[in-house]
Amino acid sequence: MNDTSQVRSERFGSSLLITIDRPKARNAVNAAVAEGLAAALETLEADPSLRAGVLTGAEGTFSAGMDLKAALTGESPEVPGRGFGGLTEAETTKPLIAAVEGWAMGGGFELALSCDLIVAAEDAKFGLPEVTRGLVAAGGGVLRLPKRIPYHLAMELLLTGEPISGERAGRLGIANRVVPASETTAVALQLAEQLAANAPLALAAVKRIVRAADGVPETEAFSAQRRETAALMASADVREGMTAFAERRTPLWRGE
Repeated sequence: MNDTSQVRSERFGSSLLITIDRPKARNAVNAAVAEGLAAALETLEADPSLRAGVLTGAEGTFSAGMDLKAALTGESPEVPGRGFGGLTEAETTKPLIAAVEGWAMGGGFELALSCDLIVAAEDAKFGLPEVTRGLVAAGGGVLRLPKRIPYHLAMELLLTGEPISGERAGRLGIANRVVPASETTAVALQLAEQLAANAPLALAAVKRIVRAADGVPETEAFSAQRRETAALMASADVREGMTAFAERRTPLWRGE
């Protein structure tokens, strides 16, 4: 287990569980949390034996978003090049799953939207209340939410600031799994291990292709995809995947 004063990280198999640990502040993001999350993500990226990450919050709350009190004193909840919480603008190569219990408000919701998958408790609360404070959801909420759900539904959340339940988040397609609150982390870790069984180079390539294809003409998207697939076809993992299929065995991925 690796700890900072605000963020804990712990290994479970080939997955890294990253926990925002400021329960008395509802896991709000200050400078220390942002730096801690960035460090944990660097650990995930750098360790080839870690294949996926799970992000959650301590003691039943995901994150209340930006620590407004800290911000008023001049603290920044952003990390240069990585955005809010050290995550919202980071280009991670490994799958990241948000395990959301309790409140995921403002920047907390944006941290979840920055992950690749979301496991939500039935009674979790997702909201972007920035407009009620004279702000906009500038950590990715305004940019990402209308791409994830229908325009009018995204605008409802962005313009009213009203939260929705985890159950409704599942119906809208924001959450991949909706489970009882006591099961969110366990289900997210199970999902992470399922992803981790796949080829790491292929997982990273999928993420890069999705990013490269965002908002560009289809011809450019296919060009980016061809570059990625050409690199994959030259890898040892592709040969291993094909050989394992032919031999009816589980592949042994090397990430090469």
